[in-house]
Formats: sequence, structure tokens, C-alpha cells
Amino acid sequence: MTLPVLITRPGPRGSALAEALHQAGYPVEALAAMQLQALPEDAAMRQVWLEIDHYHKIVVVSPFAAGCLSEALDRYWPQLPVGIDYYSVGQTTAAALHEQLGVRVHLPPANAGEDTSEALLRLASLQALTHQRVLIVAGEGGRPLLADTLAARGAQVTRLAVYQRRLLAPSSPMQAHLAAGDYRALIVTSGELLEHLAKWCQPAALNQPLIVSSRRLATLAERLGFCAPIVASGATPPALIAALARA
Repeated sequence: MTLPVLITRPGPRGSALAEALHQAGYPVEALAAMQLQALPEDAAMRQVWLEIDHYHKIVVVSPFAAGCLSEALDRYWPQLPVGIDYYSVGQTTAAALHEQLGVRVHLPPANAGEDTSEALLRLASLQALTHQRVLIVAGEGGRPLLADTLAARGAQVTRLAVYQRRLLAPSSPMQAHLAAGDYRALIVTSGELLEHLAKWCQPAALNQPLIVSSRRLATLAERLGFCAPIVASGATPPALIAALARA
């Protein structure tokens, strides 16, 4: 029996990753352990949308955040404000912004080697930010690195949470997979999700290949007891599949 690749990415991005793996010839099983939910709009969020033209730069951290931003701008701004520079950590988020808003998006340098906040922060246009207003569109929680670093560089930073992540217990069959390690590889691109799933990983699973999307996640994986983390060059399906091929 051919062992499956377990994927943990929620929502449409998970479906896209599953399809790419299928096309590459890998059997796939989705390990549903996280759900993304848009937060209801409150007065503070509405005020940000109404004043979006006051910001010089907008940093969007995920495709789901890009969708929430696009929907809000469609509601409040029939004509997109000009003069805003858009940034994203990853290529998938940039593609979503370009498709939904038609904007040019600044990304980490191509030679950065991976899609991370650290790589994005190396952009020349994010070094000196005195008198600049920067909006970060993200989910609840997450790392404060972007906001803290941009503020330290002089920016007036607003971090707007537009969705929440709900962690779910894996199904009984998936718990059995994690206990027995009877899968080809596990793909995880979220530190929060990796910490969550580690609770069900027995020694057999800890010795199976783990595909992660950054060196930061690999370090976390090793701390959690995973013996074989493999670092992809980013979080896109091609990057993850290339890393899987090395497993």
C-alpha cells in the first residue's frame, strides 16, 4: 500500500495543495486541525477601512487576510485609493492581492531563499519609515515581529486582525496515523499548527519526514522532537513538493 502525504493547510489553499500533490503523483490525505473564520466587522475595523487612504503601506500576511481586505475595499472603496504600497510575505498572498485588487505587490527578494517575515523586512523600502503609516492585515495572534520591527524603524503601525484560527482535534483516523507514523510525510506551514499536532505525534511519527516552509519552523520542529524536518524554499505548492521529493 502506498502511504499518503498528510497535509494540514486549511481552506482553499489546502485544496490547491492537495490538487498539486495529486498531479505530482502523491496520494494525499487532509488532516483537518485548523479552521479559519473571518471576524465580524466592528467599529474599529470599519474605521480602518474608511481611512484606508491614510496609509502609506499595507502588509498582508496570508491569502485569507488578502480575501478579507479585498472584500472590505470592494464594499467601501468602489475606486481603489492610489498611492498605497502593498506588501506580502508569500507569493500566494501576492497573487491573491493582484487577482482581487489588481495591485502590484512587493515581495521578499527572489534570492531570499524562503517566504518569511524576516525576508520581507530586508526590503530596502521597509528600512526607514519615519512619518509613514503602515497597516498590517492579519489573523488574531501570530508573531509580533513585523509590527515591532516596523515600529522600531519609525512607522506608525496599525495591526488589524480580520480572522481567527480555530484549532481542532484531529479525527480518530488521523490520530491513528500520527500515533503509528504510517504516512509518507507530514506537511506543516504554521508554527501554531505544528505545536498543536505534536501532542498526538508518537515516536514513529516524530521519525517520519516533516516538510516545513521555513528554517524557523524547522527549529521549532526539532525542539518539539521531530527528527527529520525538511525545509522547503517557501510555502507554495511547488516549493513544498520539491522538498517532499527530497524526503
